[in-house]
Amino acid sequence: MLIWLIDFLSRYYRAFGVFEYITLRAILAAMTALVITLLVGPSMIRWLSKFKVGQVVRDDGPKSHFSKAGTPTMGGAMILLAIALSTVLWSDLSNIYVWIVLSVMIGFGMIGWCDDYRKLIRKNSKGLPARWKYFWQSMIGIAAAIFLFMKATTPAETSLLVPFFKNIVIPLGVFYMVLTYFVIVGTSNAVNLTDGLDGLAIMPIVLVGGALGIFAYVTGHVKFANYLAVPYIPGVEEITVFCGALVGAGLGFLWFNAYPAQVFMGDVGSLGLGAALGVIAVLARQELVLFIMGGVFVAETLSVILQVASFKLTGRRIFRMAPIHHHFELQGWPEPRVIVRFWIITVVLVLFGLATLKLR
Repeated sequence: MLIWLIDFLSRYYRAFGVFEYITLRAILAAMTALVITLLVGPSMIRWLSKFKVGQVVRDDGPKSHFSKAGTPTMGGAMILLAIALSTVLWSDLSNIYVWIVLSVMIGFGMIGWCDDYRKLIRKNSKGLPARWKYFWQSMIGIAAAIFLFMKATTPAETSLLVPFFKNIVIPLGVFYMVLTYFVIVGTSNAVNLTDGLDGLAIMPIVLVGGALGIFAYVTGHVKFANYLAVPYIPGVEEITVFCGALVGAGLGFLWFNAYPAQVFMGDVGSLGLGAALGVIAVLARQELVLFIMGGVFVAETLSVILQVASFKLTGRRIFRMAPIHHHFELQGWPEPRVIVRFWIITVVLVLFGLATLKLR
């Protein structure tokens, strides 16, 4: 929104032209989102506490979690609000990719909000039935996949890049829509499974989101794209502003979500942010790199799948509890140790993912 005012002012004062640079706007978006979250956070926490929108703790979980019962949740709404406002302020609203990412994030966030609302306010322990949750996730994921496929004008936009190999590009054709659907829906649910400890999910989201912002910037910059041998897709660079807002809002939320947490993000935050990461990876053509950088999300999801499969097939459990972060807690790891070690793993994986830009 502000870019229109900047364009007008730059005609009379050339100094305003500096605000047209995407890198600066991404930084400003991050700072704006951070400030919004820090300002909104205390009021939202008080409001959630007043209406007793508190966390429900599983009886079979680690005993250390019993003290978390009643902690305000649905705090992810403040993250989505800060990202949306900051993105609208600092991005080019004529860019269709910006609206795609915002729409998917808000759409999935609303699904999570409905689930949280039913569980925490209506006191329906089942929340939004799984079939309806996946139905609406699928509708949004399919709609985004079809739209992006129909909008694609070059083969590069619907091809799969293989990390570390410069000349291996796999044309997907209509299967692009299948991949896009699974990346969006899969990432959303993977982040949702990871959100189980104080700050465990939000920091990997920030790290992966920031790295994807670099990929988006490179993909939409013709010189950098050619130099680093990645497909050039005009317009994708504007998503860097969204990624900046995501980083700022995530860090602002971590201020309240750090151990011991004052608020949890709930499904409204985890589903929305996870879906946003999936869309950004698709737009930047880095689906496989997302799989690498989001290794913590992948491990959490696989632990649940393996646990369920093992119990149904053999009657035995592989882990003491799934997702896997609970397994480590039951093994005797203090919660802060689990959180920080998962953060460290994410930092290493993100650096490994960024290395794919040059190592081709």
